[in-house]
Amino acid sequence: MNFELAYQISNFLYQEAYLLDHRQYEEWLDLLSDDIVYRMPLRVTTEGKDGANINNDMAYFEESKASLTTRVKRLYTSSAWVESPPTRQRHFVSNVFVEPTADANEFKVRSYFLYKRSRGSDINTEELFGERVDVIRRVENEWKIVSRTIYPDQAVLGVMNLSMFL
Repeated sequence: MNFELAYQISNFLYQEAYLLDHRQYEEWLDLLSDDIVYRMPLRVTTEGKDGANINNDMAYFEESKASLTTRVKRLYTSSAWVESPPTRQRHFVSNVFVEPTADANEFKVRSYFLYKRSRGSDINTEELFGERVDVIRRVENEWKIVSRTIYPDQAVLGVMNLSMFL
């Protein structure tokens, strides 16, 4: 794998985290392809026949560009009461591994994530962590996320809601 390519894709993921952490959600939407599939299947506590404990038939969310856009637009309205006052959040991305696909402009990218969030003056923090599998495509000299599957390590999510988890 080309070191420069891996560096570019890693930086792209770090830029994405920065946009989310700084509440630049409309700019974040520009990183997504129009045909994106953005999903987080459930982790279960029992292993299936294949040894996996992911239930791909059920998901916390399975979204398109249109539904993500609706979710982002809502954050800029007064009806997003869960974000008043706004939460403070950090997206940590590590262990980025880039693999080629059959399409020379697309790459499968596996990474680990840690999402931390705090609210108001509460001393407790919420967190999600796990693995992501993305397909990232070069479109007119820009990177775009074509698909993202988020595999949480927790079977029971330790967050109040998923409204801000992007």
